Amino acid sequence: MTNLPAQQIPLKFATGRKTDIRAQFAALCWRIVDDKVEICLVTSRTRGRWILPKGWPMHKQTPAAAAAMEAYEEAGLRGEVLDVCLGIYSYIKPLGNVNAPIVAMVYPVHVTDVLSDWPEKRQRKRKWFSPKKAAKKLEEPALKRIVATFDPALLR
Repeated sequence: MTNLPAQQIPLKFATGRKTDIRAQFAALCWRIVDDKVEICLVTSRTRGRWILPKGWPMHKQTPAAAAAMEAYEEAGLRGEVLDVCLGIYSYIKPLGNVNAPIVAMVYPVHVTDVLSDWPEKRQRKRKWFSPKKAAKKLEEPALKRIVATFDPALLR
């Protein structure tokens, strides 16, 4: 009997309250330059912190597809996304007058196209770093570990 890998299915949503734990999907966008791994970070819109592109679940999209869409919208990157969650991290996001607990799942996107224009270009900066340097730019400890230990050779 053959074990087939589980595939993600598109999500469907019910409504919830702002203070409920919410999910986001992040894109760890990577490429190889001169035989070295580079990871792309973008700045947040409000505080200008370095982050991974990420966003809310999208109706009838898989988590990996939603992460890939965020990579395009926030960083102008397109590529091959895998249905493999690299890890999960949590943080608190201010939403209006409440602080919402967020759990973010990270999906790898092997970048094949770096666009010169994209939807949020005027709202964010985009920069490539080594995994070690990228991890140092991030705030969340669990995300730092995911980025610092990322090895694309382990994806296949």
